[in-house]
Amino acid sequence: MSRCVWDDLVGQDKAAGYLRTAAATGRVSHAYLFVGPPGAGKKSAARAFACALFCEDEGCGVCPTCFRIKRGFYPDVHIMSPEGAAMYRVEQVRQIIHDTTLAPIEGSVKVYIIENADLFNDASANAFLKTLEEPPDDVVLVLLTHSLDAVLPTIVSRCQIVRFRRLPPDLAARLLGEQTGAERAEALAALAAAGGVLSRARDFLESPSRRDARSLILRTLKDLVVMDDLDVLDAARDLLDAVRAPLDDVKAAQRAETAEREEFLGKAAAKAGKTLEERHKRELTTKEREGISEVLNVAESWLRDCLALSQGVGDLVSNEDAIDAMEELAAVITPAAATTALSAVNRTRRRVSYNVSPQLAVEAMLFDVREVLQCPR
Repeated sequence: MSRCVWDDLVGQDKAAGYLRTAAATGRVSHAYLFVGPPGAGKKSAARAFACALFCEDEGCGVCPTCFRIKRGFYPDVHIMSPEGAAMYRVEQVRQIIHDTTLAPIEGSVKVYIIENADLFNDASANAFLKTLEEPPDDVVLVLLTHSLDAVLPTIVSRCQIVRFRRLPPDLAARLLGEQTGAERAEALAALAAAGGVLSRARDFLESPSRRDARSLILRTLKDLVVMDDLDVLDAARDLLDAVRAPLDDVKAAQRAETAEREEFLGKAAAKAGKTLEERHKRELTTKEREGISEVLNVAESWLRDCLALSQGVGDLVSNEDAIDAMEELAAVITPAAATTALSAVNRTRRRVSYNVSPQLAVEAMLFDVREVLQCPR
């Protein structure tokens, strides 16, 4: 039995059914807001919806149109993310608005997938509202967010809301195992590193350098209690070096994408070359931040595992390969101390999102966590 684009949205039957019916019947809204936690499949659903709108077979998943949409270079499907420091800039929004006024290149409509809809501030949202409320007839806007409360009410009120539910960890681990052949423990560790995002966990398992970064943060956490200040600074530097190592794979994939784009679009690809180059630069920055996020995810999951073990709920552990070191800490750590250490990780996330130097942010986190581990009461 052949698979279609909707088959990849496991555990999201209600959302997938709603979108599939809308595409098949032509009852498509001008604006949607996909709401759900990381890893729920919102972006995959947006791409599937776009495939269903353009594909002659309602999203077969294998035709050239679906192939190009899924690979990100179909000319009438645009994926937007914030170009500013953790925020959509007014200038970027105005460029999106201008682009919506242009005619589609191949299809009958244009689809804009707008990530992080919670990162519109008042100024950028106000610039976008008229287009969001009354876009051109040939435009479909799909906004993505992790939380409805995080999005400005003026944006929410202008969209059809589609909700996505969190996949239970056991189901996510089983699906990841089926897709990659990973054992349950390996799948759980990958999901923890990827923040529960199934596609990122799959990529994580396929990347030796990202797995090496995970191993390094686990060793660092195990040895942190006996490190002196110079050791901590060296450990932070080594972690950032490990985070940057997978970027070579990203650059290779970008070169392949450029070649694919030129093959499919021919001379037209040259006109879009500058836009693609700019997107690749942003992608490298995003991938580096994702790498830092993975390191923080591993640190957070390790600390949560220690807390779970200390409270006698070892079945919640995600990093089974680090169980020995965690059991040692779990024997002495209090919930208050674990919470303090977890707060240090969350502070680091905020600092990195506000463009604080990753080196300084990770150094500060390791010093803070070391202080907790040295006095875990």
